Amino acid sequence: MKIATYNINGIKARLPRLKEWLAETRPSVACLQEIKSQDEGFPASEFEELGYHAIWHGQKSFNGVAILTDGKAGYEPPKEIQRGLGIDGPKEGEGEQSRYLEADITDTDGNTTRIVCIYLPNGNPLPGPKFDYKLAWMEKLRTRMNEIWAEEVPAAVLGDYNVIPEDDDVFAVKAMASDALMQPESRAAYARFLGDGWTDAVRTLNPRGGVWTYWDYQAGAWQRDHGFRIDHILLSPEMADRLTAVGVDKEHRGREKASDHAPVWATLKTET
Repeated sequence: MKIATYNINGIKARLPRLKEWLAETRPSVACLQEIKSQDEGFPASEFEELGYHAIWHGQKSFNGVAILTDGKAGYEPPKEIQRGLGIDGPKEGEGEQSRYLEADITDTDGNTTRIVCIYLPNGNPLPGPKFDYKLAWMEKLRTRMNEIWAEEVPAAVLGDYNVIPEDDDVFAVKAMASDALMQPESRAAYARFLGDGWTDAVRTLNPRGGVWTYWDYQAGAWQRDHGFRIDHILLSPEMADRLTAVGVDKEHRGREKASDHAPVWATLKTET
């Protein structure tokens, strides 16, 4: 089983690159963030042509998440469990943003995995309501993750967490020191997920860090390899025991009209 997360930064603008990636790497399950599409505009038929089932939670111009499963490999369509965490955006009267989608995924052997796709708030500028919203959202997420934990189901929480967990997850600590992604409060909230028993898949197999998943479009960040790690895959114990490999499809970041993120994936042994 191969699970992956990819902040696509606009599904319509990046659709050719996204379809390339799916066709070339063929993840069993793909979690997408920042689809930036209303529900009715989501290009589900494009994925059906590739053999992928999809569910999505869209929003006009901003945010948005989706989960795809590989029907050609025998995976059933995602069975939606929950969308949203019940927390309003930072603007008064804004309502809830499209940042959370949870589903059960069943393979050809009838094994079911809980997949959670998230797009965690950025939090900038800080201090202010956007940073407060980020921290409140992380606490809501933790509550939901604890509920999933209590169900004792194999589970993975994938997505753009907008948190740089450690100093060795960024090209230069000084460059990001004042950013919401690296504030002590953001890091502490992320560390609480790990303290609850979830496993950071990329960190587990890359204990020395130095793995980037995002390179800004500005200041030649890609060309200079000035990146950092904010796209994460957290695994429950049942899933962590099955982890065999992780990787970042960095080459896809360098393609024409690519997202500023690269896909991140993990492979897991078949459940016995």
